[in-house]
Amino acid sequence: MVGTSSPRNGVPLLRLRNVEKSYGDVPVLRGVDLDVERGQVVTIIGPSGSGKTTLLRCVNFLEVYNGGSIAIDGEEVGYRDLARRRMRSERELARMRAETGMVFQMFNLFPHLTAAENVMLGLVKVRRKSRGEARDIATHWLKQVGLTDKLDRLPSELSGGQQQRVGIARAVAMDPKILLLDEITSALDPELVGEVLDVVLKLAEQGMTMLVVTHEIVFAQEVSKRIVFMADGMIDSEGPPDQLFAPDHGSERLRTFLARFRLHH
Repeated sequence: MVGTSSPRNGVPLLRLRNVEKSYGDVPVLRGVDLDVERGQVVTIIGPSGSGKTTLLRCVNFLEVYNGGSIAIDGEEVGYRDLARRRMRSERELARMRAETGMVFQMFNLFPHLTAAENVMLGLVKVRRKSRGEARDIATHWLKQVGLTDKLDRLPSELSGGQQQRVGIARAVAMDPKILLLDEITSALDPELVGEVLDVVLKLAEQGMTMLVVTHEIVFAQEVSKRIVFMADGMIDSEGPPDQLFAPDHGSERLRTFLARFRLHH
């Protein structure tokens, strides 16, 4: 099993309550409630501009949320005093971000570091591993994502799909409690999408807890325990894939959105 931790009094691993986020006068998240249990894969779908990526970035506190609560394993993510909205120190934030492995749309690899060095960096800097131990962990996870022969290649020598697999290995190598995946296939050529999604399916089978934002609806159907449909900064509908994608189920907004995709019923 990967990325699992012992339950704390039955509290969900990730718990969002009434999360709000605005940019100036423009509300982006309007009171989002969401639970992710240990070992679950929860996928967020929805039209562009519905707040999906912003929600993911708030979970990792890359975006400051203006209202509500986000807790991982019972611990508030961004604030040490929620009532007064007093933020945690940078050191505390770094520690908590290490619990939420983030895989980005645009890979975000360091171009001057090899695949192995990209994976090793956080292990040495944040987890305080020796370079030898970090190299062993990096080798293990790059092997898991099918890149054993690419350890010492620079990102410029890798395909987009290979770079994204390095990004996944880098996130999982930190042994996070939850993995956050933000549209990880949207920058890839269509023929490279499958190799990345196969890695995610494998992690799901191993029990990794994941919160996934994707436009790959058929993939979401295969990998998810629960799917959340967002629209206008709110959760419009949610449920197991079979239920959510059943004909004539859910809101008119959901049915209109799903009509563009060919789904397995």
